[in-house]
Amino acid sequence: MARPVIMLSVILVYIYGALIAWALGGGFDAAAFAWGFAALLLVSLSIHYTNEYADYATDALTRLTPYSGGSGVLPSGQVPRALALQAAWVTLIGGLIVAVIALWLGLLSPVVLLLLIAGAVGGWQYSLAPLKLAWRGWGEADNAFLGGLLLPVYAAAAQTDSIDPRVIAACVPFMLLDFTNLLATTWADRHADAQVGKFTLATQHTPGRLRAIYAATALIYTLSWLLLAAPIWGGVAALPTPVIVGGFAVLPLVIWGFSRYTRTESPFPSVFTMIALLLVQMGAWLWVGAASPPA
Repeated sequence: MARPVIMLSVILVYIYGALIAWALGGGFDAAAFAWGFAALLLVSLSIHYTNEYADYATDALTRLTPYSGGSGVLPSGQVPRALALQAAWVTLIGGLIVAVIALWLGLLSPVVLLLLIAGAVGGWQYSLAPLKLAWRGWGEADNAFLGGLLLPVYAAAAQTDSIDPRVIAACVPFMLLDFTNLLATTWADRHADAQVGKFTLATQHTPGRLRAIYAATALIYTLSWLLLAAPIWGGVAALPTPVIVGGFAVLPLVIWGFSRYTRTESPFPSVFTMIALLLVQMGAWLWVGAASPPA
């Protein structure tokens, strides 16, 4: 039931957050990295399973792609639907137990546990009652916040035992492209979602309005890098130069993603743009960390 592409993205974003913490001088704690990842992986699986459970009806109607439409396991009848919810509870409890053990061993801090719990709540409420955010037009924002901001902040906090505002600033642009990626993936599922009463943004708004939302997000993305590059943070930019250059480097891809949105069923341009930014930013932070003098 777990889609490899989705789980791979979780792994990459976790590494991304740890890289930022390391490059900013937080060092690297292998034990904290491993325990934090183990807890995250289990909780992420639980969220994935709740989504499979909740999207049973819509996944039976939609065309499966690597990025949308679910795994297709439940609609195919390979396993009973109830198993998805049972697996979600098992993996959620397992992830929280791992985090509590790590906290007891002194390997993770309370703030990391709180971030993990916040992610679990937000992830479960994406699909399930009482909020069912994905069914009420808030799923895209919730998902982008969790995967684009909270996840890398969690990874960085596992290394530093705190929430660094610089990490938040560094991840905001990625969160924005995560949002445009979600606009594109939900567009591909809009007909099936509408049939089962799942009110995503793509089912509630016209293509023109959706493109306006996409364009506004792309504009905010550009402005965020301009703000981070401005020498207004004590006379210097908020983030290192390679990171800022990397953010601007993917702008042609952002334009490409916008040009294809609602004009093709495939979410690939927007998905590719988000992944490109992630990989470019990982490379930039690796460069910054390697070039920094040892503490």
